[in-house]
Amino acid sequence: MSQNVYREELPYERFLKKGAESLTNAELLAVILRTGTRNKSALALAREILRIRDTGNTGLSVLHDLTLTDLTQIAGIGEVKAVKILCLAELSRRICGEAGSESFSCSDPQTVAERYIACLAHKPVEEAYVLFLDNKLKLQGEALLSVGTVNRTFLDVREVFRLAVRHGAVQIMLVHNHPSGDPSPSREDIEVTRQIKSAGALLGIPLIDHIVVGKGCYCSLFRDGFLT
Repeated sequence: MSQNVYREELPYERFLKKGAESLTNAELLAVILRTGTRNKSALALAREILRIRDTGNTGLSVLHDLTLTDLTQIAGIGEVKAVKILCLAELSRRICGEAGSESFSCSDPQTVAERYIACLAHKPVEEAYVLFLDNKLKLQGEALLSVGTVNRTFLDVREVFRLAVRHGAVQIMLVHNHPSGDPSPSREDIEVTRQIKSAGALLGIPLIDHIVVGKGCYCSLFRDGFLT
């Protein structure tokens, strides 16, 4: 084995010398895996995991789509390694969700979409959230409203405003994902948004927007004219 190849197979040592930013996606994952098998290095195993979907995408976002069964079907990945990988993916979601929450502004649909694309785009079913905003559109908190199916979620107008009042929201925003990756709103999305908008106007807690996120894209029902 040449010296160059040998060094390639030592991502842990590279981390110590040059830091995490010097590592490739596969090398970062190899450090988490720590060991490979008798015939396969940790780095080779990491590369196999990142290619598991056979889509040409070797980005770390593929980890959000994997299940325990997916991972343990790879030779060399037992339950312990699979659990580590899935916990890593969940940590990334939670870090994304917590980052900058106290000062996060919801004045721009794209800013909101980018935040929630990272957290929701790889969810296997629809999840809907209500965001609680102050009078300057700063995020004060959020709550999970509903977990649905691969193509539908359920929003209860009364529950939206019960939570809004409980959290002292001055304004609210809705966000949910489309697991298909296409953020185009359904007829049900548009209808329930109209209902919540009307109720908010009566209660003095206006609905500012409803953002639907897909994979790398989004739709703002208010900005894109779906409520006219």
